[in-house]
Formats: sequence, structure tokens, C-alpha cells
Amino acid sequence: MPGSFTDRPLQPGDRAPNVVLDAITRQGKVSIDEFRGQRPVLVGLFRGLHCPFCRRQIASMASLASDLQEIGIDSVTVVNTPIERARLYFRYHPLPNLLAASDPERISHKAFGLPNIEFTESETAWPHKVGMDVLASMKIDMPKELPEPMGVMAAVEYLDKADGYEFTDDDREMIATGNGQLVGEFLLDRDGVVRWCFTEVADDGRQMFGVPAAQDLMSAASKMAA
Repeated sequence: MPGSFTDRPLQPGDRAPNVVLDAITRQGKVSIDEFRGQRPVLVGLFRGLHCPFCRRQIASMASLASDLQEIGIDSVTVVNTPIERARLYFRYHPLPNLLAASDPERISHKAFGLPNIEFTESETAWPHKVGMDVLASMKIDMPKELPEPMGVMAAVEYLDKADGYEFTDDDREMIATGNGQLVGEFLLDRDGVVRWCFTEVADDGRQMFGVPAAQDLMSAASKMAA
């Protein structure tokens, strides 16, 4: 486990800490150090599977796994979901080439500098505090998924219903403790140094609930693999 946490998301040039987690889609453990000195790796750190935006972010990342493997880059997806719940989900919603790990304590998110937002009545100090008034004013525009721009909670309800997602006690526990967890993707070279990243922290939250442009990620990956 990392010995300390950073107060900002890791940036290009930063060395990623080692994190050891339970594997979901295989037996045993997954760690950052298993790739270090071997192969570059794209690390995706997401909220739990209870989050409909993260389910889509995970699917988007998984869709690029084969292209990344062709240029020698592995992928690891980390979710804030207890392992048995996560295994059940991926059993019924398999994603090819997905290596996933369970991190209900959000150790990896803290180690990579992704904060867990505190929701307040009216105080906003991004990215650590967000007022409910600001949250209520946000609109989610996902033309292929939503019939129109919606508020965050309305969008969550619509997407969960569209997915037929059934919540469990594990999901409810993760919502209670980490519903404000920000997420990100980090491309590490074979030495474990960040070469590219995409996080919800950047641009004052304008990338919330979004996914990186595939061409941006693949461009960074191709340069690193060259």
C-alpha cells in the first residue's frame, strides 16, 4: 500500500505509487508494481458500479483495450465496489479484455490524488467541497443516452432505469461513503511514471461524468509506445 497520499491528482512526470487490490476478473491480486519494469498500463479509477456514469466510462475504457494491447499497453479498471458484488455484475455484463480490481476503501483513488467531494448546503471550494445549489444547477448532456440535458439526479435515475440496475446493500454502502468520489484515468509508462491523464478534477469539474476523447488517449499511447 502507498505510504502517503497526494493532495492533488498525479500529473505527467509523477511516479505512480504501488497499490495492491483484489482482482475481480481473475484470481489473486492486481498491483501497479506487476507492470512496473514490464509494460505500460492505463489505470482507470472509477466510482462504484452503482454509478451509471462510471458504468459507461468503464465500457468506454474497455472498448480501447484491444487497440492498446496491440501497441503493447495493458489496462486496469478499478471500481469502488466490494469484490463479490463486482464479480456478480461482470458475470452478467462481461467486457472483453477487462482486467478489473475491487477497491471499496478507495485506497487507489487517494494514492493517485483523486478527492472525495464533501457536499455542503451552499459552500463550494472545488474540488473538495460542492454546494447543493451548484449541484442542482448542473446539467448533464449525453445526446446518445439522455433524451435532453438533465440535472444530475434526474440523469442518474433515467440511466439506472434504462440499465435495469438493481441496487444491493453493498451499493448503498458505497453510495453512503463515496458518492462524491472523483475519478480519472492515468497512462503509466513501463517505469510507472504518469505520461497522460484525464480526471474529473481538471477544468473546475467541466469534465465531470465525461470520458476522454479516444483519439487523445490513443495519440498519447502511440507516442509512449514508439
